[in-house]
Amino acid sequence: MRWFLLLPLMACALNAFSQKVFTVDYASQADVKLFVVDFASQADLCVFKVDYASRSKGNEGRWIWVEYASQADKKVFFVDFASQADLKIFFVEYASQAEWRSQKKKHLMY
Repeated sequence: MRWFLLLPLMACALNAFSQKVFTVDYASQADVKLFVVDFASQADLCVFKVDYASRSKGNEGRWIWVEYASQADKKVFFVDFASQADLKIFFVEYASQAEWRSQKKKHLMY
């Protein structure tokens, strides 16, 4: 079998599980507006920043920032006030802490 023909398909499959985000300069360019809260209990989503796309999983709060908007699953903009945000996030230290705290907002990152 020609296994090398499967390599592009396998690469696509790995990328499908990535939650790749790109920070835009203006709110009008964003898919989702984010506000970073001070405590996990205030967040809709606890986010863990991963170093490699292969370490992130679907819509579970494990994000990787990409260099170009065209590479992103979602374009985000950080707002100054919680009332302006679509989604309130809290950055966690460990991957195991990444989780949705509000299931009602989960659709924003699909």
